[in-house]
Amino acid sequence: EPCAVFQCRGCWTVLSDSLQLCEHEERLGFLVCYRVTKDVVWEDSLTIGLEGPLLGSTYNTLTCQSCGLIVGCIIYSASRELAYLRGLFCFSKDSILCYLLKSQVIVEASKMIFPPDTLGE
Repeated sequence: EPCAVFQCRGCWTVLSDSLQLCEHEERLGFLVCYRVTKDVVWEDSLTIGLEGPLLGSTYNTLTCQSCGLIVGCIIYSASRELAYLRGLFCFSKDSILCYLLKSQVIVEASKMIFPPDTLGE
């Protein structure tokens, strides 16, 4: 299992790590974590998804505190098929990089393959 640190694509600030990873949501393009660092902040106000897979869902936007890049969301309410993600930290794979600890290499999160998860079951 790859041990990785998840970093902001904009400034390389550490946001979380693979020990906190609980789901690899492929169809949404999310890496889902239980915990994040203090450098991840979220809006108090809710956003409503108007299109795509989050259509009709409400969520708080996650932002990198260091550079202000939007890195994901915390789903507040969603359809039954996405309900298992409520309250978790969902990082958009397009917004983060993975620093692999063993090989000391930085890889695009979208190119990473993590072991299958069962959180959605």
